[in-house]
Amino acid sequence: MSYIEQIDKTRIPQHVAIIMDGNGRWAKQRGEERTYGHRVGAETVQNITEDAARLGIKYLTLYTFSTENWNRPQDEIAALMNLLLESIEEETLMKNNIRFNVIGDFKKLPVEVQKSLASCIERTSQNSGMCMVLALSYSSRWEITEAVRQIATLIKTGEISPEQITDECIASHLETKFMPDPDLLIRTGGEIRLSNYLLWQCAYSELYFCDTFWPDFDKEELYKAIWEYQQRERRFGKTSEQIS
Repeated sequence: MSYIEQIDKTRIPQHVAIIMDGNGRWAKQRGEERTYGHRVGAETVQNITEDAARLGIKYLTLYTFSTENWNRPQDEIAALMNLLLESIEEETLMKNNIRFNVIGDFKKLPVEVQKSLASCIERTSQNSGMCMVLALSYSSRWEITEAVRQIATLIKTGEISPEQITDECIASHLETKFMPDPDLLIRTGGEIRLSNYLLWQCAYSELYFCDTFWPDFDKEELYKAIWEYQQRERRFGKTSEQIS
């Protein structure tokens, strides 16, 4: 029986975040260059985005390129940037009524990539379906540091006082201020860590790790992760009795 038949359609997670890991290792197993894995992984992004939208997920955030990834070999970075330009399928997003957005240090990306991303964000801004977000040149510590700088500036100019710094205040200065925190975080590729991804936002997220490399992650794998999520009790610090 497929996991899609076992999922409670009334309890689909509102926001799913994914660390798409394993492209390079998947390619090496096949005697190919790492860039081949990234190319096939980009196809998986298209498929999973459509599957998530059909399932009723409201926000899908994909860890695409971290600030630490800038330390990779220059030829791999160049290939990734070119692939990013090729794989932004505006027509696919429009066809599926999907909004597009980006979080991260936008200014560090090549100018042509910035222009392409900005165009896609603008063109899909009126769509009312799922919001698909790419984390590009992103790291959580960078994001939190930037938020602290912004708040410190507001204090310096007298716009707010230190007593006004709350969880909500900090969250309002994060890259993700336009969407709710992830209900479910999925990491593919067998590693069991967050890798500097949405650290603030995932304080109460359910974490799901699988050994499947990202190019092989299909809709059945997505359904399995959501089924697993639905088996858990989300207490947010309360007791089971309080939740029930």
